[in-house]
Amino acid sequence: MLPEAEIRALMRAEHGDPFAVLGPHETDEGLHVRALLPGAKAVTVMQSGSGWPLAELDRQGDSDLFAGLVPASEARLGYHFHVDWGTHTSQLDDPYRFPLVLGATDVWLLAEGTHLRPFEQLGAHLREIDGVRGCAFAVWAPNARRVSVVGDFNQWDGRRHMMRLRRECGVWEIFAPHVAPGDSYEFEILSAEGHVLRKADPFGFSARLRPDTACVVQPLPPPSKMPPGRAQANARGAPLSIYEVHLGSWRRKNGHEWLDYRELADTLVPYARDMGFTHIELLPISEHPFDGSWGYQPIGLYAPTSRFGTPGDFRAFVEAAHAAGLGVILDWVPAHFPTDAHGLADFDGTALYEYADPREGFHNDWQTLIFNYARTEVRNYLVGNALYWLERYGVDGLRVDAVASMLYRDYSRQPGEWIPNAHGGRENLEAIDFLRRMNHVVGVERPGAVTIAEESTSFPGVTRPPEQGGLGFHFKWNMGWMNDTLRYAGIDPVYRKHHHRQITFGLMYAHSENFVLPLSHDEVVHGKGSMIGRMPGDHWQQFAGLRNLYGYLWAYPGKKLLFMGGEFAQWAEWSADRSLDWHLLEQPSHQGIRRLVRDLNNVYRHFPALHALDCEPQGFEWICHDDADQSVFAFVRRAGDGSFVVAVCNFTPMVRDGYRLGMPLAGRYREIINTDNQIYGGSGLGNGVIETQATPWHGRPQSMTLTLPALCTLMWVLA
Repeated sequence: MLPEAEIRALMRAEHGDPFAVLGPHETDEGLHVRALLPGAKAVTVMQSGSGWPLAELDRQGDSDLFAGLVPASEARLGYHFHVDWGTHTSQLDDPYRFPLVLGATDVWLLAEGTHLRPFEQLGAHLREIDGVRGCAFAVWAPNARRVSVVGDFNQWDGRRHMMRLRRECGVWEIFAPHVAPGDSYEFEILSAEGHVLRKADPFGFSARLRPDTACVVQPLPPPSKMPPGRAQANARGAPLSIYEVHLGSWRRKNGHEWLDYRELADTLVPYARDMGFTHIELLPISEHPFDGSWGYQPIGLYAPTSRFGTPGDFRAFVEAAHAAGLGVILDWVPAHFPTDAHGLADFDGTALYEYADPREGFHNDWQTLIFNYARTEVRNYLVGNALYWLERYGVDGLRVDAVASMLYRDYSRQPGEWIPNAHGGRENLEAIDFLRRMNHVVGVERPGAVTIAEESTSFPGVTRPPEQGGLGFHFKWNMGWMNDTLRYAGIDPVYRKHHHRQITFGLMYAHSENFVLPLSHDEVVHGKGSMIGRMPGDHWQQFAGLRNLYGYLWAYPGKKLLFMGGEFAQWAEWSADRSLDWHLLEQPSHQGIRRLVRDLNNVYRHFPALHALDCEPQGFEWICHDDADQSVFAFVRRAGDGSFVVAVCNFTPMVRDGYRLGMPLAGRYREIINTDNQIYGGSGLGNGVIETQATPWHGRPQSMTLTLPALCTLMWVLA
C-alpha cells in the first residue's frame, strides 16, 4: 500500500511523478499494478492476448486507487483493465504501462531549441504502440507541478491521465490509449503556486469553434510537395498580383452564413483566377477566439480556424488554388498573442511564451502579449510554425504581420516605458535574430516559398539575405508608397500640382527593397472609408480617379496587392461581419472597374516589362517627372530582353490634347491600356496607333503627340 500522502496527492491530482507509482512496478513480492480510476467500483486486470483475468485489484482505503499483484509473465505480454463503473463496464488499457513517447534525440533537440519540426513531437499525435491505438500527448510546461491531458475520453478528469515530466527539456508526455480522431482535449496544469489552469494545446492541429476552447485530435497533415511551377510563380521576377481576402466576409450564403473552405474553393478560387490575380492572400486563418480581431489575435497557431471547416477542408482549398494556377499566401502573426486564459498567456503559471516584464511583453495598442524571442523554445515554436504551414498545407508564402512592432523595443511606447537592449539601443535584437533564422530556415527547407514583411519603418535590409546582414524576407510591403499615393489621390486635382513630389519621391527608394505595393484591408477600415470613397469630385470623377489610380499602381515598379471589394469599387467601408456588396455589379460603373482590374492583371502578366525587373533599378526610367502644372507623369518599364512599356498618367480632370511625349525608340506605338476606355466606364477618348516623329522631346530624339484623357493612365508598346 502506498503511503497516505502519496494517495492523497494522486486523488488531488497534485502528484508530480505519477509514473513512479501508477502502472506496473517490480517489487520484492512480484509485479505490482496500480490504477487510479475515479468513480470505478471494481477493476480487474485482463491479459490482452487471451482476454483471461489475471487479478482483481484492491481498492486502497476509501480512495479511487486500485492495486494488486499480477502474474508477471502474462502481464508483460500486455494487459488491460476491465472496469465496473456500477452502471456499465468498459475495457481500458493502462496509460502507465507504455514506454516513453519522446526519443532521446528529440528531447535533446527540443531542449536546445533547434528542432526544425517540433510539431512532429509536441501536441497530440495518433499512434499505435504495442498493438494499441491511441494518442501520444506532449506539452512544454517546465515550471508546472503537474500536467494532465483531459478530454472526452476521461470525463475531463485531471487525475486520469497525469503526465510524465522529461526534465531534460521541460516537456510533459503520455500515451493515452483509445483516444481517437475527433476527440476533444486540453491540458490541465497545476502551477507552482497551486493554481489549476486549463490550456489549449499550443501545437493543436484543430480546435472547436468559439466559445468552446478545446482542441480536437487530428492526424498530423502529411507533407505537401510544392507543385511544379509554383517556385517560378513566386519568384522575384515573376508577376505577383495578390488578391487579399477575409474568408468570413468575401461572400456569404443565405445572407449571413459563412462559406466553408470547400465552397470557397468552388467560388473564390475561380473568381480570383478569372480576375487574373496570381495569388490569394488570406487574412489570418489560425484559430482565434474573437471574430472582431479578423484573425490577428490567434490562439491556435497550428490550427486552421474551424469557422470554415476541417483541416482537410482547408488543405483542399489550397490544392484547388494550385490546380487553378493560383498561389496561396497566409497572413501570419508571430508578433503577439491575446491574453485569453486558455491560450499561451502564463501558460504553466509563469510568463513562458511572453516576456515577463510588461515593458517588454505587453502591447499597449492591441492589449496583447509579445512573444519572448530570447527563449530558444519560443523561437523554435514560431519557426516550426512557419514550416508547418508551408510544408504540411503547401501554402506558397507567409505575409508576416506587424514586423515593425517586433523590431523595436520602443514601438508605440513613451520614454521610460521600454527597456533598452544589451547595447542600450532600441532594437529588439532577439526578434531580429528570430526573423533571420525563420527566413533562413524557410529558404533552406522550403525553396520556392516566399515571406513578405509588413514593415513600415526604414529598417535597413529587410529583403536582404540573412548572410548579408539582412532580415531575409523575399518582399516587403511598401507602406511609404501606399501612404503617399493615397494621400495624393485624395487631394482635389486643382491642388495636386503642389503635391507633385508625393508621386516622384517614392522612386528615390523604390529599389532599395523588393517591394509589394499594398492597397490592403488596413486602408478600408477604422473610418478610412473605401477606395472609391477616397476619390474627390463628382460621381464620374470618382470612378475615373479610381481607374487612374489602379492604372498607375499596375504600371509602377513593385508587386501588386488589392483587398477584396476594391476590384469593383465597393462604396461601403469594409466590415468583417457581412458580405461584400456584390449587388453593385449590376451597375455599369462598377462592372467597368472590375473589367479594368481584370485587364490590368492580364496585361501585367503578359508583358515582362511590367514585372520582370520590378525589383531592379534598370526596370524603370523616367520620361517626364517635372510636369507639375499639368500633374502628368510618364515613365518606361523595361524587361531584360529589351522590351518595354511606356506609361503616362494624367492626374487632372482636364483632357490634354496634343500632348508631346518623348519616346524610347522610333516606331509605331499602340495602346494596351487606356483607363478612359468606354468599356471601363470612361469617356472613350483614345489614340489607337501613333507613329513617332523625329522631334526631340524630354531629352529623347523621337517623340509623339497624343491625347491624354482626363484622370487617365495609358500604357503603350511598340506595335
